[in-house]
This record gives sequence, C-alpha cells and structure tokens, in this order.
Amino acid sequence: MTIRHLDRAFAPRSVALIGASERPGSLGALVLSNIVSGGFAGTVFPVNPKYAQLSGRPCYARVSDLPEVPDLCVIATPAGTVPDLVEQIGLAGGRAVVVITAGIGKQDGLRQRMLEAAGRHGIRIIGPNTIGLLAPRVGLNASFTHIPARAGSLALLSQSGAIVSSIVDWAESEGIGFSQIVSLGDMADVDVGDCLNALATDAGTSAILLYLESIPDARKFMSAARAVVRLKPVIALKAGRHAQAAKAAQTHTGALAGADGVVEAALRRAGIIRVNDLEDLFAAAEITARFKPLERGRVAIVTNGGGAGVLAVDHLVERGCELAELDPQTIAALDGVLPPNWSGANPVDIIGDAPPARYLEAIRLVAADPNVDVLLVMNCPTALASPTAAAKAMAGLIKNGLIAGKPVLATWLGEFAAGEARRLLNEAGIASIDTPAKAADAVSILTRWRRLTSRLQRVPSTHETIHVDRAAASAVLEKVAAGDRRMLTEPEAKSILAAYGIAVPRGVTVPSVDAVAAAATELLAGGAQLAVKMVSSSLTHKSDLGGVVLNLESAAAARGAAQAVQDRLTSSGHGSALEGFWVEQMVVRPQAEELLVGVTTDPVFGPVLMFGAGGVAVEVVRDTTMELLPVDDVLADDMIDRVRIGALLAGYRNRPAADRGAIVLVLKAVSQLLIDFPQIVALDINPLLADANGVIAVDARIEIDPSRQPIAPPNPAMAIRPYPADWAGLLVLDDQSFDVRAIRPVDAELYPRFLQGITREDLRLRFLMPTTSLSPDALMRLTQLDYDRDIAFVALTRPAGELAGVVRYAADPDGRHAEFGLLVRSDLKGRGLGTGLLKHLIAYARSRGIAELTGILMGENQRMQALCRSLGFTMTTHADDLSRIEARLVLSSDVSSRS
Repeated sequence: MTIRHLDRAFAPRSVALIGASERPGSLGALVLSNIVSGGFAGTVFPVNPKYAQLSGRPCYARVSDLPEVPDLCVIATPAGTVPDLVEQIGLAGGRAVVVITAGIGKQDGLRQRMLEAAGRHGIRIIGPNTIGLLAPRVGLNASFTHIPARAGSLALLSQSGAIVSSIVDWAESEGIGFSQIVSLGDMADVDVGDCLNALATDAGTSAILLYLESIPDARKFMSAARAVVRLKPVIALKAGRHAQAAKAAQTHTGALAGADGVVEAALRRAGIIRVNDLEDLFAAAEITARFKPLERGRVAIVTNGGGAGVLAVDHLVERGCELAELDPQTIAALDGVLPPNWSGANPVDIIGDAPPARYLEAIRLVAADPNVDVLLVMNCPTALASPTAAAKAMAGLIKNGLIAGKPVLATWLGEFAAGEARRLLNEAGIASIDTPAKAADAVSILTRWRRLTSRLQRVPSTHETIHVDRAAASAVLEKVAAGDRRMLTEPEAKSILAAYGIAVPRGVTVPSVDAVAAAATELLAGGAQLAVKMVSSSLTHKSDLGGVVLNLESAAAARGAAQAVQDRLTSSGHGSALEGFWVEQMVVRPQAEELLVGVTTDPVFGPVLMFGAGGVAVEVVRDTTMELLPVDDVLADDMIDRVRIGALLAGYRNRPAADRGAIVLVLKAVSQLLIDFPQIVALDINPLLADANGVIAVDARIEIDPSRQPIAPPNPAMAIRPYPADWAGLLVLDDQSFDVRAIRPVDAELYPRFLQGITREDLRLRFLMPTTSLSPDALMRLTQLDYDRDIAFVALTRPAGELAGVVRYAADPDGRHAEFGLLVRSDLKGRGLGTGLLKHLIAYARSRGIAELTGILMGENQRMQALCRSLGFTMTTHADDLSRIEARLVLSSDVSSRS
C-alpha cells in the first residue's frame, strides 16, 4: 500500500493513545505526558478502561467509545492485546496506527494476526517495537523520547529507537529541528521505502536522515530513494558493515561480495550519501541542512596556527578534496593587511596573535577569491588572542554560514577555551566542527552529494545496443537444468558468453584422453599453443585441482597433459567427476591486464555485477567494485574508474591503453544476460584479458538454479527495473510508419529538434502553461526514468529516427493510479499517431497492474478530449480548477481511493 493513509500519521489532527496511564514510569504515562506537553494543537483521546480522566481530558474505555475517528492511534499496551486492538481500530474507521509495544513476534502468531486485522481494514502500521513517532511541525511527540524535537526541515527515519533519542538529543544542542521523525521498529508494515515515498514531495522536508539495519523491499526502496534524491539529499547510516560474506561461494565473485559491498552499491546507485557512524550522520545532517551541494570543492583555509592548517590539508587531500590555488591579486591584498611573516599561500596562516580584525580582513579577501569554493576558518587557542573574541567577530560578519555566497566552516580547536566560541558560531548559523578531520569530511560530503546526484542525471554516450542470441543461450541453460545441474561446464559457460557477443578462445570438447590428440591436431594449425582443461559439472576451481595444463605445442603433448590431469584427479579421489576435456587455443597477449567480471545474487537486492582485477589472486588483491543491475555505458565506465586497475587500463610506460569500449560492452552484455535469464545465480569471467586489441574471456563459470522455471525477461529479482525492450514495436498508419519503444536517456538529444516542431499553443496545452523550451534538467527528468513507477514511449520517424511523439505516465507509489501525458509534433497531428501512442500506453499500464489512468487537460483542448473519449475515458471538471478537465480511464475494477 506504500503511502496510503500515511498522511494521517505524519500530520494528524487527532491522536488516540491506547494504554494511556498515570502510573509513574509506565510507558503509557510517558507517552501521554509527551503528547500533552509537546504542544499538539489537535485533539488527544486517552484510552484506558481503568481511568475516567487523564491529564485533564476524558479517558475512554475503548476505541469504539471515542466521539470521533482519530487520524492516528498509538498503542502502548501488552503484546497479546495488540491484534484485537488493531481490529477494533479498523472497525471504528481508524487507518493509521503506531505500535510502540515490543514482543510481537512471528513465532507466537501475534504479528500475523495483527497484520491480518490491519489488512482487513486498510490500516497502516508503524512498528511494532518502536520508540514512537514525532511530527514537530504540528507539535506532536507520540513517543517516549527523553526530550521533544524542535520543528525544522530535517526528517529522520530510524529502525532503532535508541538512535532516535540520540539524534534528538544532539539536534537540540545544535539548534537543528525536524519535520518528521519516524521510529520504524520491526517494520511489519510501513518500511523505509514507504516513508521515503511519503516524504519525497513534502515541501517542509529539506533533507532525510536514515538509520538502517535492514531493507525489506529492495525494489520499493530503490524506486523511492532514486525519486526523492532528485529533490533533496538523503543521508544513510547502515549498520552491519562487516557482516560475513557468503560461506559456500562457488565463484570468486560470490566469495568477494560481502553483504555490505552490495549495500554500498545500492546506496551509491540511489544517490544516497552514506556515512559510517553517528558522528558522521550528525555532521552530514548539519552540513546538508545549512549548505547546497558544491560543483567543485576548492578549499581555502584561514588559520592562526600553521600546523593546524597543514593537518587540515592532509585530511582534505585524503578525502579527495581540492586545495584552492589563491589568485595573485588575493595574495597581494593579503600582503597589505597581514603581518610580513604570514604564510603567503593557502593555508593562510595569519599568525597566532591574530586579533578579530585580522581574522575579518583575511576572511573577506579569501572568500572573494574566484578560485575558492568553500572557506575553512580555524582557531588554535593561545594566550595572545581570545578565541571567543575571534568567534564573535566572525559571527557578526557571516550570516547563515555564508560569505560571498560560499559556505564557511569553522574549526575552533580545544575544549575549555573553545566552548563559548562554538556556541556563538552555532547561534550565528556557522557550522562549527570540532576537528580538522571532521571539517574535511564536511567538505567531502558537499562534493560527494553533487557527484551522487549528478550520476543520476548522466546520459549514456551512444545509442548502441547489445546484439545477442538468446535462443542459443537458452538451449544451453535448458539442457543443464534438465540434468538437474547447478554448475555449467567451462565449454557450456563460454558458449553462453559467445551468444552474448563476448569473445572466447576457439576450442572443442572431447570425451576421453585418446580423443585429445585429434582435436589438438586441428587446433594447432597456424602455430597456436594449446591448453587442455578438465571438464566437470561438479568441480569448478580447475587450477586448484591440477586440471589445467598450458603452453602445449604438439598433439602428443596435449594427449600427455590430458593423461596427467586424469591421473591427478584419480589419485586425489576426484576421478569420477571427470567428464572429458576441453582443448583450447591458448590466448597469448603479453601486454594484457587480467580482469574479473562476475555476478552474484544478493538475497535482498538480487543480481549484482562485479568488476576489477582478475587472476588467481583475486581474493587476496580484492581490487573490485560492484553495481546493481542493469548497467549501461555510464555505469560501466564508472565501475572501471573506481578500481585501482582502471589506472593501468589507461596505459603506462610502453604499454598502450586497453580497449575501454570493449570492456564496457562485456559489462553490458553480462548485465543483459542476467536480465534475460533469472535462473543464473552466479557468474565468473576470470581472467578477462584486456589490451589495445580488445578483450577475450579465458575462463568462465556460470551457476544456475535448475529449479527456477524460465520466464520472460526482465529478471524479477532485480532491485531496479530494467529497460522494457520487449515493448518495442512498429506503429503503422495510413501514410507513415513509426518505431515505438520506451524512452532512453540518450533521447534527451532528440528533444530540442522535436520541440522546434511544436507550436507555442500546443506546448501550452500540453504543459498547462506558456512555455517555449525545456531546461537541460527538465529534459533529463523526462528521459531518465525509474521504469518501475514511470514510463514513456517515443514514436520515431522511419528511417531518420527523429522524435515524432511521446506518451508517458507517472504512477503514484502505490502503483495503482497513474497520470498520463501526450505530446505529438504539430505537423503530425490528426494522423492517428496520438491515438496509437495512447493505446500503447494503456496496454502497458494494464500489464503493470495500473488500475486507473488520469490526465489533466485544458478545457479548450477539444481535440485531446475527443481522443480520450474515443478510448473510453470519462471527462469531469477538475475539482480545484474549473478551467481544466480531468480525463479518467478505469483499467481495473479494483480501484481504491487515492492516498
């Protein structure tokens, strides 16, 4: 149900506390006291049959006795009572419940009974086992936190109640307020994805903090996070960074892919800023609340202590930040106001005896430098000048933490002498950070924030698609599954790679030692050396078992090698697992780098792609990175840049650069393979040799789950819905045909010419306001879609491939209601293109389970209204604007009310 009825919890007009009490120290008394003392302007209904009155208010024996249906019900009663209370709330018409009570588990059936009762009435449950919910903007503290939270623009979602209390305590000391605080608890119903969806469009929330221990619904989480991050920053602290990797991994990828690595990939893909501890979470919250992201982070330092400035530089460089190169004019101006022995460069050491006036002159001049993006002002306590006086002067100069439009951070070192100074800085809206290391972290957050959001808006550079032979790959996988095998042999694995355009060495499978010589004779033509490898569907790491012999130059040598392999396996007790031999031409590329490309399946996020340094020591070197599927050109490029071996691939000394484009194609091909075949659970290409002449997969392993039935793509286990390629087709009209397919990010390039072909009037009718163009950001939002909740189909002229029309819908997070829009080039109107596109969208909406399509039309747009009526839409005057018409098409009888 995602956001349905959550508005009643997040901004309630009335609250019922079930289990309210006056017994000192009891949960019911603590929560009631917090609600009453918090300044909640709405109605409060205590519910407890033991009392007639609590806190000066009538107390009701049961929910059914309440004079009205409360927006929010809070339960603080013993666990055994909760399911029946949820049923009573539902019968009374309540739809939002916070269950503070712990101990509602799966084993005793209480959790299931509670959820069944909630499901019967459409109730949303936050919890159980939660500290409660705080909505500071309406003065609600329905929790047992030790202090209330002040109102502000920061939202907090936490699975831990203790973390909620800690953050509220910290925020109070920093003067930071909250729009919403939700203690999620066990997340039996409402989870972090639901709350992200609800907060995405909340104008009162400027940033969201997450404390996560688990993510129950990866696709919902990713869809919600990628939507909200485009609008506001999300900062996450994910516990469990050092969880053990999968123990019985059959591939190098499986052994390397720890759970936290997958979470890191997911958060990065979602554009979420990840931090590693509570202190970092607090700092990130403060920094994102005060400042905007930085395109560049060139830092200038003004300090009265040279050593402290040098220390700060070390920390900045370690975090990938830039030190600003001061403009010569700035240095000349500083020469005029600073002592002759000042540092003469950045860091700007204004000497230990610096009075407040010297600080102010240096700050003004350095902040005005065009090469400076952010200013770090530092103070070391000395007997020659007062830290407090310096802070007071700085606070008077800088309003809201900015000077010359640039962020200013302050680091006043020490404790005793710096305490009052920090208080003054905080009150002035200046971010006061205790140490140079944390100041560097703050700058890093501002630049990382920009990089993460920019990644969501980057566009693949080409229209190139992967050409594959799905039928050939499917035949191999069906054969393996029919034999109830999990591991493909090397020849089988390589045949699948070849079907997806990945180069593999030439080779042949033979059943016995005696057959090796004949195969070798054929493959030796042209002077190639050979490799002989064991073939086994049960033994995977061939080299470890002595099952690989290389650099063979004759048929006799190849036969002898096969015999030796067979003897070794027999003596080690593995002889029965030998099924034959793979005789293969050796790949000799002395200047190639050994790479690893692999896939493992995470239980939460589904298939995950890994890339990095390959070879026999991959698990020792551990130079790898991961990315959630699907992967395109942009993401594949990023993967190459993130690993250390990426620098070697760029070429060095007399070694030319490797064919980067070929590596990108392999990453995309493996991504497509996993999209097409959900039965594949793990894959290794190791090594993938890469040099200036391209790439070739020297060895490969593929593991499947033979019990999984083949299904039409895309792979449903993927946390991010891939591009719906199967919805491409040809739209044939009387005098012209168009290619119709789902929109791609690269289609942003087609929009400028498309918009030139649309009249001002048609643009006004489509966008409901006068407009003549769309900004680059708007074009990115139109072409970079989630594909899970949003879709757009384009019609392209044949053969030119010009954009002729676009139809789209944006679904609400429930996935039941969607709003559509249609735009056709003005010179092509009246030919049936709009009708064809809208029919295509309706068919897609039905396939995705959308129950209702709606669209807002200008009242004067008679042509569009006629088109909609012809397809079964009903027309009604818009409730909020009589000049507009709402077109509505019911696709399913199960149309529920909107949240």
